Amino acid sequence: MAAPGTGILSFGLVAIPVRLHSATRDLRISFHLLHKKCGSRVHNQYHCPVCNVVVDREELVRGFEGSKGEYVQLTDDELQSLEVEANRSIDLKQFIPIDAVDPVYFENAYFVGPDKGGEKPYRLLSDALQSSRRLALAQMVSRGKEELVIIRPYQKGLVLHTMFYAHEVRDFEQVPKADNVRVSKQEVDAGIGLIDKLSAEEFNADDFTDEYRIRVQKMLRDKASGEEIVAAAPEPARKHGQVIDLMQALKQSLSASPATKKTAKDSTHAVAKKKKRASG
Repeated sequence: MAAPGTGILSFGLVAIPVRLHSATRDLRISFHLLHKKCGSRVHNQYHCPVCNVVVDREELVRGFEGSKGEYVQLTDDELQSLEVEANRSIDLKQFIPIDAVDPVYFENAYFVGPDKGGEKPYRLLSDALQSSRRLALAQMVSRGKEELVIIRPYQKGLVLHTMFYAHEVRDFEQVPKADNVRVSKQEVDAGIGLIDKLSAEEFNADDFTDEYRIRVQKMLRDKASGEEIVAAAPEPARKHGQVIDLMQALKQSLSASPATKKTAKDSTHAVAKKKKRASG
């Protein structure tokens, strides 16, 4: 994911030159398509069915289908000309509470650092957002799209999240949510007990790893060294529609799941609850 580059954060009469840096790395293992017979890598080609020729990438232009079979052509220069005026401006429109945006709208993340001359107003904006517990809503033009973004304080700096627009997020009412199903208070209490047992005070990203990626890397190393790979038998899947005893499953989960490590804050809270019960 390449960062959009430079920009100018602006609110009121304050203008902050900034530089955007990719906040994440795509470490997914990618594969090439090979000809099974000889092991050579195959290549994609663009074929024109009218001229019956293979078309080079340099001969391609973008086209929008206005009506069936009729296309309006646009060159990259024409599209880029629409971005020239706005592509550096990141106009802060609103400041809202830091937890006011549902994560379903988040798309990508970029670290925002000050560009030359923007150090002091950058520090001001970061500290002001942190102290007020607010984030900024803004819009910017990037890669042929006017992006909705939020800018929030992060580790004494700023991070920018591109977001989906409302029309890009499906209406959740279209998705069945088992509204006609009822659970007992005993089942809910058991569910809360399991949640409490697996709860932690803070999120630590280092606690989690991409185990699938690690297994794929090991398999690639083993195959490259000539080792024969024996496929493991898949675990038997539960049959569709198989009835389970929810309460029994919750009880087994409670007894089998190790408790998450609690912080000192958690321990203090637990002691206070015990004292309150004893005094009651």
